[in-house]
Amino acid sequence: MSDTLLDAVSRYATAHADPNGYAHTPIDGLTIIRATEPSGLVHAISRPMVCLVLQGRKQVTMGARTFTFGAGDSLLISADVPTVSQIISATPETPYYSLVLELETAVIAELSVQMKTEADNQAEPVRVEPTDSDVEQAALRLVGLLDRPESLPVMHPLLVRELHYWLLNGRLGTAIRRLGWPEGHAQRIARSVDVLRNEFARPLRVEQLAAIAGMSASSFHRHFRAVTSLSPLQFQKQLRLIEARRLLWSEGASASSAAFSVGYESVPQFTREYGRMFGRPPARDTEAARSEGCG
Repeated sequence: MSDTLLDAVSRYATAHADPNGYAHTPIDGLTIIRATEPSGLVHAISRPMVCLVLQGRKQVTMGARTFTFGAGDSLLISADVPTVSQIISATPETPYYSLVLELETAVIAELSVQMKTEADNQAEPVRVEPTDSDVEQAALRLVGLLDRPESLPVMHPLLVRELHYWLLNGRLGTAIRRLGWPEGHAQRIARSVDVLRNEFARPLRVEQLAAIAGMSASSFHRHFRAVTSLSPLQFQKQLRLIEARRLLWSEGASASSAAFSVGYESVPQFTREYGRMFGRPPARDTEAARSEGCG
């Protein structure tokens, strides 16, 4: 991994990272992450994305599989799947740095047609591979735009497209291409996932979500689990609990307030399910987060 990309990412993160180590950029979907110490466990349902690790090490668990990777590796999450992640190697002298890009399905679809390449519809939704040199160089050109704001409106769509091209052309390409199938299962399920993400706090019937995906209820349920590893109800529940944890940690909400805000009607049920997912009930989890400097 070239020090040039690491230097560019390090400079931007040092100047722009928030207290949690996230440096959001003016380029939609592009984020730089910096950490000076190992992190706690982070539960998330990530959007399809690729993460280029430039320094330090990280661990990501999906279901029964755990991936450990570090500088020079790329993590691909090609579906909306639940993960538990943790930065495991970072110090003030040698911080953890990574570059995260959310994948754009429209760009992938267009490029896949032009490249006349096939997708692997059976690919695992989480993969780790060494970062291709072409991907690294394209990422460097994209990050370089952050120091030239006058060029961003014209150049960033071109460079985002170029980065997608090299990703499709590299080790992760066959797994990424399935996101571009207009009527593939992943794309159809993604339409219902968008509704779940935006409206997770209200009751949603499987029949409604199946209609959005253009499937029967039984087919939808089967393909939803195949793509995300969860049932629609489990997916909605995890979204609710992850948002509730954010409200507790970042906004100081009470357990009852967080429960009602994310759609629970019973605080005891919320407390039980929160404890099962995060290992501690809301009050103890929030107290531990504050003592560890999280949130």
